[in-house]
Amino acid sequence: MPIPSPESEPTRAVRGAWLRNFWPAPVGISGRERLRVALGAAMGVLLAALLARWWNHAPPGGHWMVASLGASAVLVFAMPSSPLAQPWPVLGGNTLSVLVGLACAALVPEPAVAAALAVSAAVLVMVPLRCLHPPGAAMALFVVLNPGEDAHLLLFPVLFNVLVLLLVGIAYNNATGRSYPHPQRPQRDDRAAGAGQFTTADLDAALAHYNQVLDISRADLAGLLHMAGRAAFQRTLGELRCADIMSRPPMAVEPGVALKDAWAMMRSEQIKALPVVDAQGRVLGIVTVADFMRLASLDTHEGLGQRLRTLIRGRLGQPSRVEEIMSPQAQVADARLHVMDLVPLFSRGGHHHIPIVDTQSRLVGVITQSDLVRALATALPMPEADGIAP
Repeated sequence: MPIPSPESEPTRAVRGAWLRNFWPAPVGISGRERLRVALGAAMGVLLAALLARWWNHAPPGGHWMVASLGASAVLVFAMPSSPLAQPWPVLGGNTLSVLVGLACAALVPEPAVAAALAVSAAVLVMVPLRCLHPPGAAMALFVVLNPGEDAHLLLFPVLFNVLVLLLVGIAYNNATGRSYPHPQRPQRDDRAAGAGQFTTADLDAALAHYNQVLDISRADLAGLLHMAGRAAFQRTLGELRCADIMSRPPMAVEPGVALKDAWAMMRSEQIKALPVVDAQGRVLGIVTVADFMRLASLDTHEGLGQRLRTLIRGRLGQPSRVEEIMSPQAQVADARLHVMDLVPLFSRGGHHHIPIVDTQSRLVGVITQSDLVRALATALPMPEADGIAP
């Protein structure tokens, strides 16, 4: 008798992950919100029931309320921002599904087949008409399972119950701080979107790729993504300071250093700028490769390489020390400054190297554009969406 091979560790991990999908996540609402939802649903169903009984005088055996109204009440009061709970889906989804159920009951003699067709046809009708509402499919099924019903069911109690529920939902939700009807599409204003911000077109492309029904409006989804982005920014970059990413120890020269020595240091360290400091380490200016190039270009009768060699070796009338070509009043930043405060200096200020100083204004490091980009790449890795195929 063959001995079954033991289950591998990866297989057990996959099976465990699959089984965990059956355990529901907690509903992230407060106790006050739960109470608000429960009171709203009770109020909506109660008023619909009382008014329906009063209107129809509750004849024996007559319908004065549909059971699916309870499911609609949960959507209207618990999820007033959901696309499935908006007035048109509630109204159109329920009433159109009644018509679908009546048609299936009349055309298909087999009840089981008629029930299946009613539910599927209701979905096929609701989706293109933008009124997808789960209790509507229950209405279609109810009509098929109660063959004695006729078209009068559409006006009463279905339409009557739904209208009362919607009126109560509009009044109650807005009175308790929930917008209803809720905006379903974000405002299209992509002009202010920066290079790292997504636009409504980007959101459309992501939703098209996801290709599933979401129980959240596009407006709310865009808002949540923006809030999540701000939270991630605050967590990863909001507290990142210059001292965390600066290059140290800093390479620097004093004003009296010969140009050839400064150039040799820049070549050996493979850097493009040197802060110029005094004896106490305070920044007096900065000398860059651009300073060398600018001065070397004064002689137009020689090649660039020859002009640089002439400048560095020294020639009569030419500068020979760093202080003669450095850029004075260099832009500096405090080591305690947030990194993101440097972005305007690099992006709009035209700076490529910023000396970093301590509380005594002494040089402690240098931040370049490469340092900033590296910090951004480390702090904001590309996320992998769980469950979404690339």
